[in-house]
Amino acid sequence: MHSPEIPVLVKRLPHGLDLPLPAYATDGAAGMDVVSAEDIDLAPGARHAVATGLSVAIPAGYEIQVRPRSGLALKHGVTVPNTPGTIDSDYRGELKVILINHGSDSFSIRRGDRVAQLVVAPVTRGIWVEADTLDQTTRGEGGFGSTGGLAALQG
Repeated sequence: MHSPEIPVLVKRLPHGLDLPLPAYATDGAAGMDVVSAEDIDLAPGARHAVATGLSVAIPAGYEIQVRPRSGLALKHGVTVPNTPGTIDSDYRGELKVILINHGSDSFSIRRGDRVAQLVVAPVTRGIWVEADTLDQTTRGEGGFGSTGGLAALQG
């Protein structure tokens, strides 16, 4: 059974006219593969906003999350540093994918290479409600690592 399909308007920019639109690789895929519209050599430690040649109009109440491709991360150390990146519904500029090379070798990205996954997701907006007190929980004010890890092993 497929999830509901949400129409997203897409405009091909001049440098992306001949490239494929983002697409799901399999029926069960959550993310659509998006390709690069440029050639770039990403040096170790370098970051770059990779052009896709696409602009989108995301429906109100949704976002597009930009996520790394697991194969690039595992094999080459190339990932999306602000994972997941968010494309807001009111943004109309070119969709770009910020990549960083955590690997030890330069990584070549060529026009048409799959560089990330795009996930269309609903957005829930929060409303702040000030309060003088908050309810108590078992965890309380315990912060980073307070529910396990080294603290639990040492205690």
